[in-house]
Amino acid sequence: MALRFTLRQLEYLVAVGDYGSVTEAAERVNVSAPSVSAAISQLEREFRITLFVRRHAHGLSLTQAGRSFVEQARRILTEAAALNALSNEVTGQVRGPLHVACLMTFAQVVIPALRRTFCESYPEVEFAQNELDHAGIIEGLRLARFDLALSYDLDIPSDMEFHELGALPPHAVLHVGHPLAGQDSVSLDELAEHPMILLDLPYSASYFISLFRDAGCSPNIVERTRDIWVMRALVANRFGYSIANIRPAIDLALDGGRLIDIPLSGNPRPMRLGIITMRDAAKSLTVRRFIEFCSEKLKDGVHPGIRRLSVPPET
Repeated sequence: MALRFTLRQLEYLVAVGDYGSVTEAAERVNVSAPSVSAAISQLEREFRITLFVRRHAHGLSLTQAGRSFVEQARRILTEAAALNALSNEVTGQVRGPLHVACLMTFAQVVIPALRRTFCESYPEVEFAQNELDHAGIIEGLRLARFDLALSYDLDIPSDMEFHELGALPPHAVLHVGHPLAGQDSVSLDELAEHPMILLDLPYSASYFISLFRDAGCSPNIVERTRDIWVMRALVANRFGYSIANIRPAIDLALDGGRLIDIPLSGNPRPMRLGIITMRDAAKSLTVRRFIEFCSEKLKDGVHPGIRRLSVPPET
C-alpha cells in the first residue's frame, strides 16, 4: 500500500503543532518556512481535512482532527526512531538524529565545542541543539522534543534522571572599579550592601536569592535580566555586581568592559552541572554515547570555555 505521507511531513506537522507557528517550527527543524507550509498543505489535501485554523497575527491552532493527527504522527515518529535505534544497536553504529537542549546561561561556552568534537567523532549523527531556560527544558523533555539536556540540578522532577558531571560554585561578578574588587574572596553579607544585577531566569533566580537567605541577609536587587551577556555588560558598566556559576574563558563583557570574578566565602551551595533525561525512556546507542562523551569532556565541570576559580579556604 502506497503511503500518503512522508516521515518528514509528519516531523513538520508535529513541530507546527508544538510551537503554533510555521516560522518557529521551521527554525526548530532547520528548514525554510515555505517548506513547512507546503508539507502541511500537502497533508491537508491528501487527507481532505483541515489540520490547523489560521489566525492572522495569532499563529496556527490545531483543529480537533489536527490534534488527533499530531498525536498519531508523534507515535509514528517515535516508532520510526525506535527502528533506527534498533538498527544502530545491531550494527554498533552511532548515527541518526540527536536532539540536545542546553541551559541558555552556559550554552554559548559549552555546546558549540562539544558538538564539533562529537560530530567529528561520529559524522553520521544529525545533531540539533536548542537553548532554553530550565523550565523550557523540562517541558521539552516531557514532550519528547529533546533526547537529553545539559542543565543544572534545579528541582529535577521525579520522572527525570540527573547525571551529574561536576559542581560549579557561585562567584561574584564585579566591575574593575568596584569597592570589593581587590579582595581575594567576598562574603554574601558584604555583597548585600551593594546594588545587584539579578540573572532572572526560572529556577536560577530562586537559587541566587536563596544563597543570601542561607547566609542570613537579603540582596539589594536594582536590575533584572534574562540574558547572561546583558548581565555581564551591566556589571561592566558599573550598574551593580552579579552572581554566576559559569565563568567564561574571557573576562570581558561583549562591549569590551572588563570584569573581575571573585570566589564567595562561606562555602555557599554550588550548582551541579549535568545531563537530564526522562527516567523511563529507552536510551538509544547515540544518546548513550553522547552521555559518555559529556562525562569525559565535562568531567568535574572542566571545559575549555569555562574557567575555574579557587574556592577560598574556610576560616
